[in-house]
Amino acid sequence: MKTQHFDILIHAPPQLVWATMLQSPTYERWTTAFGEGSRFDGSWDEGQRICFLNPQGQGIVAEIAAHRPAEFVSIHHLGMIDQGVEDTTSEAVRAWAPCFENYTFTNEAGGTRLRVDCDDCGAGEDWMLQTWPKALQALKSLCETPT
Repeated sequence: MKTQHFDILIHAPPQLVWATMLQSPTYERWTTAFGEGSRFDGSWDEGQRICFLNPQGQGIVAEIAAHRPAEFVSIHHLGMIDQGVEDTTSEAVRAWAPCFENYTFTNEAGGTRLRVDCDDCGAGEDWMLQTWPKALQALKSLCETPT
């Protein structure tokens, strides 16, 4: 399985970047790059289930494999979800699951270097190459713009 790497320097402390990335309502704002109305349902606590959904209830079911606040988050993608029904065993899902998406927050140059390491979880390499940079730029803007 191929892993893609993305990173961005954000001129804000790691705690702010981490909170902006994972908490509502800012999560929903930067993830519009992946689809209008993107949201999560569940907990970011280590060992907990979380679903990443579009407005129609379709998306990915996952488990938080590791979470060190403002340092590291590892998401273990387990399968698909469609209108509340989880699929972790079909042949289509087994072709890519399980896979991981990791976020690393590092102090750098008075700000935060955010690195995203993302296995190809069935979304397609080209789509990820186009979408992640847009999402990270949106996150950067949210973190660097005073409210």
